[in-house]
Amino acid sequence: MTSLFSPGWDGARTRGAKILLLCGVMMAGFIMSSPTFAHGVAEDDAAFLEQSAGAQLIPFIYLGAKHMVTGYDHLLFLFGVIFFLYRMKEVGLYVTLFAVGHSVTLLYGVLSGTYVNPYIIDAIIGFSVVYKALDNLGAFRRWFGVQPNTKAAVLIFGFFHGFGLATKLQDFKLSEDGLVANILAFNVGVEIGQLLALGAILILMNYWRQSASFVRHAFTSNVVLMSAGFILVGYQATGYFFHS
Repeated sequence: MTSLFSPGWDGARTRGAKILLLCGVMMAGFIMSSPTFAHGVAEDDAAFLEQSAGAQLIPFIYLGAKHMVTGYDHLLFLFGVIFFLYRMKEVGLYVTLFAVGHSVTLLYGVLSGTYVNPYIIDAIIGFSVVYKALDNLGAFRRWFGVQPNTKAAVLIFGFFHGFGLATKLQDFKLSEDGLVANILAFNVGVEIGQLLALGAILILMNYWRQSASFVRHAFTSNVVLMSAGFILVGYQATGYFFHS
Protein backbone atom coordinates (compact mmCIF):
# COMPACT_ATOMS: atom_id res chain seq x y z
CA MET A 1 0.00 0.00 0.00
CA THR A 2 1.43 3.36 -1.03
CA SER A 3 2.04 5.70 1.88
CA LEU A 4 1.93 9.47 1.76
CA PHE A 5 3.60 9.97 5.13
CA SER A 6 7.18 10.52 4.02
CA PRO A 7 9.62 13.46 3.97
CA GLY A 8 9.06 13.95 0.26
CA TRP A 9 5.49 14.95 0.95
CA ASP A 10 6.32 17.84 3.30
CA GLY A 11 6.36 20.38 0.49
CA ALA A 12 3.15 19.02 -0.96
CA ARG A 13 1.46 19.24 2.41
CA THR A 14 2.50 22.86 2.80
CA ARG A 15 1.39 23.81 -0.70
CA GLY A 16 -1.87 21.95 -0.26
CA ALA A 17 -2.89 23.57 3.04
CA LYS A 18 -4.76 26.49 1.49
CA ILE A 19 -6.24 24.25 -1.19
CA LEU A 20 -7.41 21.81 1.50
CA LEU A 21 -9.12 24.56 3.48
CA LEU A 22 -10.89 25.92 0.42
CA CYS A 23 -11.96 22.47 -0.80
CA GLY A 24 -13.14 21.47 2.65
CA VAL A 25 -15.31 24.56 3.04
CA MET A 26 -16.73 24.18 -0.47
CA MET A 27 -17.43 20.48 0.02
CA ALA A 28 -19.09 21.02 3.38
CA GLY A 29 -21.26 23.78 1.94
CA PHE A 30 -22.27 21.67 -1.05
CA ILE A 31 -23.10 18.56 0.94
CA MET A 32 -24.96 20.31 3.71
CA SER A 33 -27.01 22.40 1.27
CA SER A 34 -27.75 19.58 -1.14
CA PRO A 35 -31.35 18.33 -1.11
CA THR A 36 -30.00 14.81 -1.55
CA PHE A 37 -27.78 14.97 1.50
CA ALA A 38 -30.15 12.77 3.45
CA HIS A 39 -29.42 10.19 0.76
CA GLY A 40 -33.08 9.36 0.50
CA VAL A 41 -35.35 8.53 -2.42
CA ALA A 42 -36.91 11.05 -4.81
CA GLU A 43 -40.65 11.69 -4.38
CA ASP A 44 -41.62 10.11 -7.71
CA ASP A 45 -39.52 7.04 -6.99
CA ALA A 46 -40.96 6.80 -3.48
CA ALA A 47 -44.49 6.92 -4.87
CA PHE A 48 -43.69 4.14 -7.30
CA LEU A 49 -42.20 1.96 -4.55
CA GLU A 50 -45.28 2.42 -2.40
CA GLN A 51 -47.74 1.65 -5.19
CA SER A 52 -45.97 -1.10 -7.12
CA ALA A 53 -47.23 -4.67 -6.90
CA GLY A 54 -45.99 -7.79 -8.63
CA ALA A 55 -42.65 -8.23 -10.34
CA GLN A 56 -41.41 -4.90 -11.72
CA LEU A 57 -37.92 -5.90 -12.78
CA ILE A 58 -36.90 -3.11 -15.14
CA PRO A 59 -38.11 -0.25 -12.91
CA PHE A 60 -36.37 -1.76 -9.87
CA ILE A 61 -33.15 -2.25 -11.85
CA TYR A 62 -33.37 1.42 -12.84
CA LEU A 63 -33.99 2.53 -9.25
CA GLY A 64 -31.06 0.46 -7.98
CA ALA A 65 -28.70 1.90 -10.59
CA LYS A 66 -29.94 5.44 -9.94
CA HIS A 67 -29.50 5.06 -6.21
CA MET A 68 -25.90 3.90 -6.55
CA VAL A 69 -24.91 6.50 -9.14
CA THR A 70 -26.29 9.29 -6.92
CA GLY A 71 -25.04 7.68 -3.68
CA TYR A 72 -22.11 9.99 -2.93
CA ASP A 73 -21.17 8.10 0.25
CA HIS A 74 -20.75 4.82 -1.65
CA LEU A 75 -18.87 6.59 -4.45
CA LEU A 76 -16.52 8.36 -2.03
CA PHE A 77 -15.63 5.00 -0.52
CA LEU A 78 -15.04 3.45 -3.97
CA PHE A 79 -12.89 6.44 -4.92
CA GLY A 80 -10.74 5.83 -1.86
CA VAL A 81 -10.55 2.09 -2.55
CA ILE A 82 -9.20 2.47 -6.10
CA PHE A 83 -7.07 5.55 -5.46
CA PHE A 84 -3.78 3.63 -5.52
CA LEU A 85 -4.91 0.61 -7.54
CA TYR A 86 -3.28 0.66 -10.96
CA ARG A 87 -3.99 -2.85 -12.27
CA MET A 88 -7.47 -3.82 -13.42
CA LYS A 89 -7.05 -7.21 -11.73
CA GLU A 90 -6.70 -5.48 -8.36
CA VAL A 91 -9.56 -3.08 -9.09
CA GLY A 92 -11.77 -6.03 -10.02
CA LEU A 93 -10.86 -7.92 -6.84
CA TYR A 94 -11.59 -5.05 -4.46
CA VAL A 95 -14.77 -4.00 -6.23
CA THR A 96 -15.98 -7.61 -6.21
CA LEU A 97 -15.38 -7.85 -2.46
CA PHE A 98 -17.35 -4.63 -1.96
CA ALA A 99 -20.15 -5.86 -4.24
CA VAL A 100 -20.40 -9.21 -2.44
CA GLY A 101 -20.55 -7.45 0.92
CA HIS A 102 -23.28 -4.96 0.10
CA SER A 103 -25.29 -7.48 -1.94
CA VAL A 104 -25.49 -9.92 0.97
CA THR A 105 -26.71 -7.42 3.53
CA LEU A 106 -29.00 -5.56 1.11
CA LEU A 107 -30.87 -8.76 0.29
CA TYR A 108 -30.76 -10.06 3.86
CA GLY A 109 -31.84 -6.77 5.42
CA VAL A 110 -34.92 -6.28 3.23
CA LEU A 111 -36.07 -9.87 2.86
CA SER A 112 -35.58 -10.78 6.53
CA GLY A 113 -36.97 -7.50 7.83
CA THR A 114 -33.82 -6.90 9.87
CA TYR A 115 -33.90 -3.26 10.92
CA VAL A 116 -30.83 -1.17 11.61
CA ASN A 117 -31.05 2.46 12.67
CA PRO A 118 -30.34 4.41 9.44
CA TYR A 119 -28.45 7.18 11.24
CA ILE A 120 -26.08 4.70 12.85
CA ILE A 121 -25.50 2.71 9.68
CA ASP A 122 -24.95 5.86 7.58
CA ALA A 123 -22.52 7.16 10.20
CA ILE A 124 -20.55 3.91 9.86
CA ILE A 125 -20.62 4.34 6.08
CA GLY A 126 -19.18 7.83 6.57
CA PHE A 127 -16.52 6.33 8.82
CA SER A 128 -15.64 3.86 6.07
CA VAL A 129 -14.65 6.85 3.92
CA VAL A 130 -12.49 8.18 6.76
CA TYR A 131 -10.90 4.76 7.23
CA LYS A 132 -9.99 4.35 3.56
CA ALA A 133 -8.51 7.84 3.37
CA LEU A 134 -6.36 7.12 6.43
CA ASP A 135 -5.35 3.81 4.89
CA ASN A 136 -4.26 5.61 1.72
CA LEU A 137 -2.29 8.06 3.83
CA GLY A 138 -0.41 5.20 5.52
CA ALA A 139 -1.65 6.40 8.90
CA PHE A 140 -2.21 2.98 10.50
CA ARG A 141 1.31 1.77 9.86
CA ARG A 142 2.73 5.09 11.04
CA TRP A 143 0.59 5.32 14.18
CA PHE A 144 0.27 1.67 15.22
CA GLY A 145 3.07 -0.09 13.33
CA VAL A 146 0.62 -2.44 11.58
CA GLN A 147 -1.18 -2.48 8.26
CA PRO A 148 -4.77 -3.73 8.50
CA ASN A 149 -5.96 -6.24 5.92
CA THR A 150 -7.39 -3.94 3.26
CA LYS A 151 -9.32 -6.69 1.49
CA ALA A 152 -11.07 -7.71 4.72
CA ALA A 153 -11.84 -4.07 5.50
CA VAL A 154 -13.44 -3.51 2.08
CA LEU A 155 -15.60 -6.63 2.49
CA ILE A 156 -16.66 -5.72 6.03
CA PHE A 157 -17.50 -2.14 5.11
CA GLY A 158 -19.37 -3.57 2.11
CA PHE A 159 -21.69 -5.30 4.59
CA PHE A 160 -22.46 -1.96 6.23
CA HIS A 161 -23.00 -0.24 2.89
CA GLY A 162 -25.51 -2.98 2.03
CA PHE A 163 -27.45 -2.36 5.22
CA GLY A 164 -27.41 1.33 4.31
CA LEU A 165 -29.08 0.49 1.01
CA ALA A 166 -31.56 -1.78 2.79
CA THR A 167 -32.64 0.95 5.21
CA LYS A 168 -33.68 3.14 2.27
CA LEU A 169 -36.05 0.44 0.99
CA GLN A 170 -37.32 -0.37 4.48
CA ASP A 171 -38.70 3.16 4.70
CA PHE A 172 -41.48 2.05 2.36
CA LYS A 173 -44.28 -0.46 2.60
CA LEU A 174 -43.20 -2.73 -0.23
CA SER A 175 -45.76 -5.16 -1.57
CA GLU A 176 -45.10 -8.80 -0.72
CA ASP A 177 -46.26 -9.66 -4.24
CA GLY A 178 -43.06 -9.99 -6.28
CA LEU A 179 -40.90 -8.71 -3.42
CA VAL A 180 -38.06 -11.22 -3.85
CA ALA A 181 -37.84 -10.64 -7.62
CA ASN A 182 -37.97 -6.87 -7.17
CA ILE A 183 -35.26 -6.79 -4.51
CA LEU A 184 -33.03 -9.00 -6.65
CA ALA A 185 -33.65 -6.64 -9.57
CA PHE A 186 -32.83 -3.64 -7.37
CA ASN A 187 -29.58 -5.31 -6.37
CA VAL A 188 -28.73 -5.96 -10.04
CA GLY A 189 -29.39 -2.28 -10.68
CA VAL A 190 -27.06 -1.33 -7.83
CA GLU A 191 -24.29 -3.39 -9.41
CA ILE A 192 -24.94 -1.81 -12.82
CA GLY A 193 -24.84 1.65 -11.27
CA GLN A 194 -21.64 0.77 -9.46
CA LEU A 195 -19.99 -0.34 -12.71
CA LEU A 196 -21.09 2.82 -14.50
CA ALA A 197 -19.84 5.07 -11.71
CA LEU A 198 -16.64 3.09 -11.35
CA GLY A 199 -15.98 3.34 -15.08
CA ALA A 200 -16.29 7.12 -14.95
CA ILE A 201 -14.06 7.32 -11.86
CA LEU A 202 -11.39 5.11 -13.47
CA ILE A 203 -11.36 7.19 -16.66
CA LEU A 204 -10.83 10.37 -14.65
CA MET A 205 -8.28 8.73 -12.37
CA ASN A 206 -6.24 7.31 -15.25
CA TYR A 207 -6.21 10.72 -16.92
CA TRP A 208 -5.15 12.38 -13.66
CA ARG A 209 -2.41 9.82 -12.96
CA GLN A 210 -0.72 10.69 -16.24
CA SER A 211 -0.09 14.23 -15.04
CA ALA A 212 2.41 15.45 -12.45
CA SER A 213 -0.43 16.92 -10.41
CA PHE A 214 -1.42 13.45 -9.18
CA VAL A 215 1.79 13.11 -7.17
CA ARG A 216 1.57 16.70 -5.96
CA HIS A 217 -2.03 16.54 -4.85
CA ALA A 218 -2.54 12.92 -3.74
CA PHE A 219 -1.96 13.79 -0.09
CA THR A 220 -4.34 16.73 -0.16
CA SER A 221 -6.96 14.72 -2.04
CA ASN A 222 -7.02 12.01 0.62
CA VAL A 223 -7.21 14.53 3.45
CA VAL A 224 -10.17 16.15 1.69
CA LEU A 225 -11.68 12.67 1.29
CA MET A 226 -11.21 12.06 5.00
CA SER A 227 -12.79 15.44 5.79
CA ALA A 228 -15.83 14.55 3.68
CA GLY A 229 -16.14 11.29 5.64
CA PHE A 230 -16.05 13.16 8.93
CA ILE A 231 -18.76 15.53 7.65
CA LEU A 232 -20.96 12.54 6.84
CA VAL A 233 -20.34 11.01 10.27
CA GLY A 234 -21.10 14.30 12.02
CA TYR A 235 -24.30 14.86 10.08
CA GLN A 236 -25.62 11.37 10.80
CA ALA A 237 -24.61 11.55 14.47
CA THR A 238 -26.51 14.82 14.77
CA GLY A 239 -29.55 13.19 13.17
CA TYR A 240 -29.34 10.25 15.57
CA PHE A 241 -29.27 12.40 18.70
CA PHE A 242 -31.87 14.95 17.63
CA HIS A 243 -34.25 13.04 15.34
CA SER A 244 -34.24 9.42 16.54
